[in-house]
Amino acid sequence: MKTALIAGATGLVGQALLQKILDSKYYSKLIVLVRNPLDIKHEKLVEYKIDFNTIAELTLDANIDDVFCCLGTTIKTAGSKAAFTKVDYSYVVQLAEWANVHHCQQFSVISSVGASTSTSNFYLKTKGDMEDAVGRVRLPGVHIYRPSLLIGQRNEFRLSEKIAAQLMRISKPLFKGKLRKYQAITADSLAQAMHHKAQLRVKGIYIYEGAEIV
Repeated sequence: MKTALIAGATGLVGQALLQKILDSKYYSKLIVLVRNPLDIKHEKLVEYKIDFNTIAELTLDANIDDVFCCLGTTIKTAGSKAAFTKVDYSYVVQLAEWANVHHCQQFSVISSVGASTSTSNFYLKTKGDMEDAVGRVRLPGVHIYRPSLLIGQRNEFRLSEKIAAQLMRISKPLFKGKLRKYQAITADSLAQAMHHKAQLRVKGIYIYEGAEIV
């Protein structure tokens, strides 16, 4: 039986993944890193309240097999590009480095379709730089997920995403061939894929886009 760790368990995908791991027979223990306590009680669940600025100093009373990084924000929510970069780049890379030091075997992280180190788009370049940095950490197994629009019930209302989700549902038949990677995906489907692919115990770096995710 394995022990999993989730960072970002209060987000859209993180919440779905948390439930899948708690229901899973594959994992006997789940550790979540949180800023604020979760309103959940479960025999598998152990919470660690941490300051994400000090991830490198984190010490746990358990050996972690698989790390699931669901950290992420928006520039609007973060308040600035610098604050966004801290969450979506710095925290993620520091968690990967921590996982490597502590001999974790599988590291799964959520990026974005279109992520690239060479793009002029700030959001996508930050994601691309994050992917590149995580890859250089050389963890045994790295799974990078590049979803397009994520569909699900968020804690915060995002009108633009609601409208886009409706439009993408209507136009779904048009997303074929190379366009399939831009097809919307539910948070539950992404969480299920993350849970499943970590169990494959593969080595190397794997990037999943669009239809490849599920």
